[in-house]
Amino acid sequence: MRHNITGWKVGTDERQRLLTCFPPRYPRVVADHVTLRFGTGARTPLPAARSAEIIGIADDEKGVQALVLRIAGTSARGDGSHYHITWSLASGRQARESNDVIADTGWQPVDPAITISIVPARWEG
Repeated sequence: MRHNITGWKVGTDERQRLLTCFPPRYPRVVADHVTLRFGTGARTPLPAARSAEIIGIADDEKGVQALVLRIAGTSARGDGSHYHITWSLASGRQARESNDVIADTGWQPVDPAITISIVPARWEG
């Protein structure tokens, strides 16, 4: 079942730059968006932020790799999870598992943080 998502897209040039900085560990590279909210509609306002900072990386060493972000001064997404970009996945793993990996295994800091451009967007997922 598909649902509407509101958040941000990572532009092609930004994505390419980050793939050089953070080589994907698993074969399926996602690396293209940051979710703010699921189940949104056409009238849901787009988020205002246009930049984010990569502050960490999480990897459960079993097939989920994600980058942890700070947007508008916080990494807390507001639903108990963290802003993140699902970076790469092994076969059989799903992007939605990134939240659990970050919560269960924590993340390693990226220091200094890396500022990136993000584009407010709405899409079906």
